[in-house]
Amino acid sequence: MTLMLAKGLRAKKPPKPSCLILQHYIKELLTTIQPSQRKFVAMAHVTASAANLTRLDKEKRFLSATGAEEPFPSLHDPPTIDLSVVVPAYNEELRMPVMLNEAMEYLENRRKLGAPFAYEVIVVDDGSKDKTTEVALQYTKKYGAEKVRVLTLVKNRGKGGAVRLGTLSSRGRLILMADADGATKFADVEKVEAGLKDLRPKPDNMAISCGSRAHLQQEAVAKRSLVRNFLMMGFHFLVWFLCVRGIRDTQCGFKLFTREAALRTFSSLHVERWAFDVELLYIAQCFNIPIAEVAVNWTEIDGSKLVPFWSWLQMGRDLIFIRLRYLTGAWKLHTPIKSN
Repeated sequence: MTLMLAKGLRAKKPPKPSCLILQHYIKELLTTIQPSQRKFVAMAHVTASAANLTRLDKEKRFLSATGAEEPFPSLHDPPTIDLSVVVPAYNEELRMPVMLNEAMEYLENRRKLGAPFAYEVIVVDDGSKDKTTEVALQYTKKYGAEKVRVLTLVKNRGKGGAVRLGTLSSRGRLILMADADGATKFADVEKVEAGLKDLRPKPDNMAISCGSRAHLQQEAVAKRSLVRNFLMMGFHFLVWFLCVRGIRDTQCGFKLFTREAALRTFSSLHVERWAFDVELLYIAQCFNIPIAEVAVNWTEIDGSKLVPFWSWLQMGRDLIFIRLRYLTGAWKLHTPIKSN
């Protein structure tokens, strides 16, 4: 059932980063906790790993329409096109064609309008066991590798890992993250673009515009079971309490970044599974990157890879670790250098 668009949510200036407001207080608090609690904090610190920006040699290249291998560019390089669309896909051979057909029709129509417009779609096959790569390559053959590229990961990294590698391989001045299921109407890219444009000021041209389903929350609550509502409310509370404030829907898979904001946030990203959106926005608020939240059309699509109880349990654990690992210094924020 298609859920209709409600009144748009106004973009707002991000609040003063909670990571900076509470950091000194929580560090002082850590000295007063019980020994058993200190062990948990110590475990969160020592088990932390660095941001995984490495990729295998095969993951550094894409196939052209003729089957020739060519190297991916780098996010550190200056942009050469207007928009990059990064589509993470895991076992999406059945759902992805609907999304790609809609996206390509919109992008091609927009390209044919008066103003110059160049784009690319990067499908990131996150170690799929089906024919996701083969399906995506059909679009490369149809539209050419200048417009559609496929990045096939040798092993499954998780949605966050797939989005990060696709983003690091993009050429766009703006970079859109869009789910392969097509749950968000692709033409709503114009709404998140408008939200991005309205943000003032943009320090170092950094800004993020998040598609949001928050206007649909009341209807969704009425349809979900009591247990699912309890888990979802618990997750939203943890997001607000530990990581991100001022954003009602952190999990919508339709987010638009300026190239500069993408470079700053994805270079520090550690979480590669479902909670990666929260860490991205946490990093953005720590850097005082302005964030807009914009209502979008959204449709429930069958076949979600998210398992409600276990996925939310994993996300809750990741939220706690995000907070602890940044506060204890196990994870650090990085300021990458762009190429001229």
